[in-house]
Amino acid sequence: MTGLQKVERIASTHPALQVSRQLLDYLLNSGAIHVGDRLPSERELAETFGVGRSAVREALKSLSLLGLLEIRQGDGTYLRKGSSTVLPQVIQWGMLLDKQHIDSLLDARRVIEIGLAELAAARRTREDLTELGERLELLRASINDSNVWVSCDVNFHLQVAVSAHSETLSDVLHRLRSLLEMSMEHNQAQSEGNLAKFTEHEQVYIAIRDQDPAGASLAMREHMDRVSQRLRVSSSAQSAQ
Repeated sequence: MTGLQKVERIASTHPALQVSRQLLDYLLNSGAIHVGDRLPSERELAETFGVGRSAVREALKSLSLLGLLEIRQGDGTYLRKGSSTVLPQVIQWGMLLDKQHIDSLLDARRVIEIGLAELAAARRTREDLTELGERLELLRASINDSNVWVSCDVNFHLQVAVSAHSETLSDVLHRLRSLLEMSMEHNQAQSEGNLAKFTEHEQVYIAIRDQDPAGASLAMREHMDRVSQRLRVSSSAQSAQ
């Protein structure tokens, strides 16, 4: 496979993250692929890295969320136009290659999420509120199921972003969340703490429902402060292993 040589089999822990790192090195340094070129197939990548296709698929999805790749259903995955400027920024931030800048990423996400909550309280429509309420109820129903909780948590935050009616900020949030998830490698929710987390989300919802921008900003600020604390503790624990 041109530019992407057979590598030592990737460890079973967090393979998608490691595949993403290998792919970044391939895109940046191999010289084998240029803007508009198609990447090797999922099957070829899986064989190269010695991982399952699901890990490859997850890695490709993460890089596509960053705007680096374009996944065309039924056709393959391509290096997106504009990646020549985005890729150096990703490497400069170091988010995908190491954890040195995790604090900067958390700070950036915090600012974006707070701003989106404030805008959502000011701009949300009746339809937005209905959708947000439904996602809050799904979050409530998943309190005792950590695996389902994670996706419901993400969906609630993404609906807050939709309700803010700011395409630019929503796009930034998507990219930040993808970077954060990859740099943290693994951050499964613990069901025994989900009730407190649900209350934090509920306070955000109430402020948006009441069209209280200041209240929404404060509720999201308090939630993000706790999120950042939990993620930093998780990251420290993983580094110590």
